Amino acid sequence: MSNLKNKADQAVSRRGFVKASSLALAGVTILPRHVLGGKGFIAPSDKLNVAGVGIGGMGKSNLNALAPTENIVALCDVDEKYAGPVFEKYPNAKRYKDYRKMLEAQKDIDGIVVATPDHLHGIIASAAMKLGKHVYVQKPLTVTVWESRELARLAKENPKVVTQMGNQGHSNDDARLINEWIADGAIGKVQEVHVWTNRPIWPQGMEVPKEAVDAPSTLDWELFLGPAPHRAYNPAYTPFKWRGWVDYGAGALGDMGAHLVDHPFWALGLNPPITVEASSTPFNKQSYPVSSLVTFEFETKDKKNPLTMTWYDGGILPPKPIEFGDGPVPKGGGVLYVGTKGKLFHETYGSKPRLLPQEKMDSYKKPAQTIPRVGMSHERNWAEACKGNGKAVSPFEYAGPLCETMLLGIVALYKQGTKLNWDTKTMAFTNAPELNPYLKREYRPGWAM
Repeated sequence: MSNLKNKADQAVSRRGFVKASSLALAGVTILPRHVLGGKGFIAPSDKLNVAGVGIGGMGKSNLNALAPTENIVALCDVDEKYAGPVFEKYPNAKRYKDYRKMLEAQKDIDGIVVATPDHLHGIIASAAMKLGKHVYVQKPLTVTVWESRELARLAKENPKVVTQMGNQGHSNDDARLINEWIADGAIGKVQEVHVWTNRPIWPQGMEVPKEAVDAPSTLDWELFLGPAPHRAYNPAYTPFKWRGWVDYGAGALGDMGAHLVDHPFWALGLNPPITVEASSTPFNKQSYPVSSLVTFEFETKDKKNPLTMTWYDGGILPPKPIEFGDGPVPKGGGVLYVGTKGKLFHETYGSKPRLLPQEKMDSYKKPAQTIPRVGMSHERNWAEACKGNGKAVSPFEYAGPLCETMLLGIVALYKQGTKLNWDTKTMAFTNAPELNPYLKREYRPGWAM
C-alpha cells in the first residue's frame, strides 16, 4: 500500500475521531482543515511525496512546478555538478546517484518524475510502476517502439498507478480549442497535415569521437550509460548534447514531435500510421542527421483515402500556404491542417490557433466549449490525479501510441526512400523485416527493462 494511501487512511481516521469528539461537546463548530490553516493551506496528509530522477534540465522545472503543493523527498542524478543547484534548493530531500538504490531504500515515495536522457526513461518508469509508484516521464516517453508498448501495457494492467508524459502543451486551453474547432467542422475534412520545428538546437550529424577522455569526478559515467552500449566518455555527449546521439536520445522528432505531432494526433483521433517514409541529410547511424523529412499515412474512417502528415526539421520548411500572404512560414515551428473548407495553423505546444484565411477566422462563430479545461500546470494535473482529483490528461495509454508514431519516423531513417508498411497489431514492418530489430534495443547486463 502506498505511503499516500496510508496517509489518506490516517487522515480519515483523524477526521472521524475529531468529528465524534466534537459532537460530544456542546457549542463546538467543526471547521474544514483549509479554513483552519488559512487561504491556500494544504494539509501534510494531502501532499504527494515526490522523487526526481534526472534533475538538472527539465526535471528542475518539473520539480519547481510541484514543490508549492507537494513534498520533494528524494533527488537522483548521475551528475553532481549539473544537478547541484537543485540539490541546494531542496536540502531536506535525500540524495542519490542510482535510481535503483533510491527505489530500494526509500519507501515513502508516492510518485516519481523522470527527466533523464531519453534512453533511461523506459527502464526507470517500468521499475517504478512495478512498485506501485505513480510516474511522470518527460517526453519522448521512450526511445523504442517496444518500450512504449511495454509502458502502455503496464499502465493498463495497473490502473491505480497514475501516469503522465511531459508534453505540457497537452494541458493548454489552446489545445482544446484546436480539438473543438476541428470537431465543429471549421475547416471541413482534414486531408493533410504539415508539422515542422526549429530543432535540432544541439549538435547532430557528428562522428563518434575517437579520443578517450576521463569523465569529471562529479559524473558517474557508467550510470549515465545505463542500458546503452559501453563507450568511453567524451564531453561531446553530455550535458544536453546527448539528444543528438542515437544511443541516448531521439533527435528532433523525438524531442518536439511530442509537442507538435501531439495536437493533430489528438484532435484527429489518430492511431499509429499505416505507412512511413523518410529522407534526410547524411545519416551515419551514430548521431541523427542534421535535417530530415518524414511522411506518415494514417488510416481514415472510410479506409479509402489515407490522411498524410509530413514532418520537417533541421531548417526544412513546408511549402508556404497562400493564406500566409507576404509573411514567411514561422521558422520556430508549427502545425498546418489542410481541410476541404479551409486551413488551421497553430504554433508549438498548440498555442495561438487560428483559421486561414484571416477572413474565415474573423467570421467564424466559435462553438461552445466541449472539452474541460485543466486550469493548472501539466505537473499539477498529474499530482492531483495521483491524489484522486481528476485524471491525468496525457497518460501512457495515449502517450504510448503517440510516441510509437514518432519513433517509427526515426526507424524509417535506416531505409530511406522506401514507403514502409507498418502493421501495428504485429508490431512489424511487413515489407522491410530487416528494420524490425530497430524496434527494440539490446540492454547491457543488469539493465534489462
